[in-house]
Amino acid sequence: MLLDPSRVHLSSGHGSSRIPRFGAQPKAAEIIAASQARVSRLESGHVTARVIEVRLLLDAYGVTEQEVRSKLEELAKHSKNRGWWIEHAEHLRPDYVDHIALEDDATYIREWQPVMVPGLLQTPAYAEAVIAHGPNCMEPERAAQLVKVRVGRQAKIEEGGASYTAILWEPVLAQPLVNVETHREQLSAILEIGKRKNVTVQVLPFSAGILAGYSSALYSFSFDEEPTVEAVAMDNLRGTSVLEGAEDLAAYANAFDLLRSSALTPDASAKLIRGVLRSLKEDTS
Repeated sequence: MLLDPSRVHLSSGHGSSRIPRFGAQPKAAEIIAASQARVSRLESGHVTARVIEVRLLLDAYGVTEQEVRSKLEELAKHSKNRGWWIEHAEHLRPDYVDHIALEDDATYIREWQPVMVPGLLQTPAYAEAVIAHGPNCMEPERAAQLVKVRVGRQAKIEEGGASYTAILWEPVLAQPLVNVETHREQLSAILEIGKRKNVTVQVLPFSAGILAGYSSALYSFSFDEEPTVEAVAMDNLRGTSVLEGAEDLAAYANAFDLLRSSALTPDASAKLIRGVLRSLKEDTS
């Protein structure tokens, strides 16, 4: 359950205080504006609820004893699992916060990107360029904060906390969205990151044809030792949508497997990236 009474031993004049079990996952997810996958992780004890989540759930389920509320909020506030992104949360969309939480909880992360370099691979300069010149006009300070969050997300991969597979369509590499110098730096970074044991980078070549349009950008997450897809996130202009229905998960897991089987091997992908990098250097020499 989300807030386990066995973790808090309190008593009052009326006997032991107990925390009620917090109902079905869809209802709890709706209350805290999160995905069912996060709720499942909370219930299993793999992650700890944030203070605001605790408050919302306590309110929704009628837990009014101040001693109990204060104790549970303190547990959430001082938990070692408290997300690094909390200090930025008030400036981020709730759906983006949920995406980051899923990413931070995951043991396996898979990503398909047909348009731009994945956020988990982006250099600060590339991230700044695509954020600042995106469809949502924003102040420089706001863009700088989002770049900082994007770089913070990468620590999960840098520390080996998850197995990460990224598939990029070849135009992402061959047709820069940013200035050439930034793009060259980005390609070099991809080659270096791709050398890590927990990272696999593959390129879907031009020759894949119509397959590249099979799916828009997607992220899939697994949370246990087995790489079973348990949540899929997809970006759109209005935010991030998280899919958790069994049929949706199966469809996108199959889509990713098809893309991966049609992509170049990691070694061939690195060779292609080095070739693009050489051509960019020649064009600017």
